[in-house]
Amino acid sequence: MAPPRRRRLTETDLTEWAHFARHIRPLRGRTLPESPPAPEPPAPALIIQLVPPTSRPQPMRAQPLQVGLHPGGLDNASWNKFRSGKLGATRTIDLHGRTAQRAYHALHTFLIAAHADRIRCVEVITGRGTGETGGVLRRELPMWLNLPTLRPLVLAASHPHPANPGSVRLLLRKPR
Repeated sequence: MAPPRRRRLTETDLTEWAHFARHIRPLRGRTLPESPPAPEPPAPALIIQLVPPTSRPQPMRAQPLQVGLHPGGLDNASWNKFRSGKLGATRTIDLHGRTAQRAYHALHTFLIAAHADRIRCVEVITGRGTGETGGVLRRELPMWLNLPTLRPLVLAASHPHPANPGSVRLLLRKPR
């Protein structure tokens, strides 16, 4: 059987070894390897000018979602049908009796599943609550819908009937 062939070192390998070897003391009876001649600098190539990071176009961010306001990206006929409650909700989630944390997690799971199932309109029941501003869930829902995990899923939000502020219909974006 023939002995295995030895691989030849490249010029780069030899240069790096010579640079490293200058920092060590050789064993007795050995000498430092000679430095190979420095390689010639490469011919000038095309110069590419980098664009400063401040001039890059920023990704478009969705406008904050507000319950009852006409969002961009939705035509007037669809908005009026949705806002007046004529567009029926395919699924409904009732958040009554849950703590804010459990209600948020239930809403998050509900919206992701509805979006994955290509459902267009859902209804979230928070309840009216007590007092002028309503309950905790009713106050927190608009903030939850504007979080980065949920905002890309929701296109519009509106109360299905003006006399019932404890229920919000959501128009979900079409999955791409």
